[in-house]
Amino acid sequence: MKFSVLIPTRNRLQYLKYAMETVLRQDYDDWELIISDNDSEEDIAGYAHSLNDPRIKYYRTDRFVPVTDNWNNALHKSSGEYVIMLGDDDCLMRGYFSTMLNLIREYDRPDVIYTKAYLYAYPGVMAGFPDGYLHLYGCADFFDLSDKPFWLDMSRALNLVEQSMNFKSLFGYNSQFSLVKREFIDSLRHKGDFFQSPYPDFYATNVLFLKAKRILIYPYPMVTIGICPKSFGFFFFNQRESAGVDFLHNMHSKEVADKLQNVILPGVMNNTCWLLAMETIRNNYSSEFNLCVNYRRYRFIQIGTFYKFYYADKRFSKRELRELQKKMTIWERLIYGVGFCCLFTLVGLMPLKLRLKVFDVLRKMKHQYSAKEPPKHSGYFKNILEVYETQTRYLSLDT
Repeated sequence: MKFSVLIPTRNRLQYLKYAMETVLRQDYDDWELIISDNDSEEDIAGYAHSLNDPRIKYYRTDRFVPVTDNWNNALHKSSGEYVIMLGDDDCLMRGYFSTMLNLIREYDRPDVIYTKAYLYAYPGVMAGFPDGYLHLYGCADFFDLSDKPFWLDMSRALNLVEQSMNFKSLFGYNSQFSLVKREFIDSLRHKGDFFQSPYPDFYATNVLFLKAKRILIYPYPMVTIGICPKSFGFFFFNQRESAGVDFLHNMHSKEVADKLQNVILPGVMNNTCWLLAMETIRNNYSSEFNLCVNYRRYRFIQIGTFYKFYYADKRFSKRELRELQKKMTIWERLIYGVGFCCLFTLVGLMPLKLRLKVFDVLRKMKHQYSAKEPPKHSGYFKNILEVYETQTRYLSLDT
């Protein structure tokens, strides 16, 4: 059984080394590691070749391409029977391949094996955690069904996708959660590339839950998702979203964006990229499933987030606010505009600690993301390789 680990990368050799090392240290040997270098200025090729391991396969784009294209480049170069996509600041946990192999054999080759993960923030990346933190990540409600591997009911999987279309994220979309069978990936080829839209993981993970007939849930963390100082997560969580968009080099599908020109609002790109991913799924699979994208809820969330950032966080300018209001309907200006203006003006006058508590309450009321979030454990690890090395010690913190 051959596994393919895909790692798209660009100018993050410092972190890529750790990710590669956690593959090299696995207790199973039949794997390939595909490095798809997106026109880096760093000598990633030199490092990959210096390891002198034929299982490590290095490829480089001839120009800086959108993140989705680079993900597909990596996939097209791979040949393993099962595939996992990692970020270059992520890592596999100890025993990943051997554990997955046992599950594949015991459960007769599932289409998808979906696991929990850890989330690791490097020191200095997240506000309030100067020493970094680690916590259990991907706490979807279905993980509570059993402490042993189990099959996810297809009707439940469909409902989760329908909630994604309603801009409610009730499970993790990160590609690192999923080990996917090559045959299943190939079965989707008639709908185009496996990764589509500006947010390829939002698209692909929801398609897996929509189309896979055999999704095996393994309710234990087998990967760690990293947030390093050069990651999209760092830009997003530190209110530098435009820099994050530049980092990903996101490119919208002109056909989809043009179709939604009367729906899309200026503001937070995260919401709009989510919209474009869901619309792409609807376009591809509307003949098989009765899927509806909730445009009204997208606009509600987009307007609310914009007003929060404008009045409470001072992130948007008056010119940008006017641009948003021009695209809002009269009803939206009267209800959302006036309501959010009053709410966030008042919140902006509160002390920081109280303001953060109010934001947390509002976030839960919005029901956009799962409210479940385990405690963060700070200051244990200098880098993600230490997370890999001390896996056993950390597991006791979550049990």
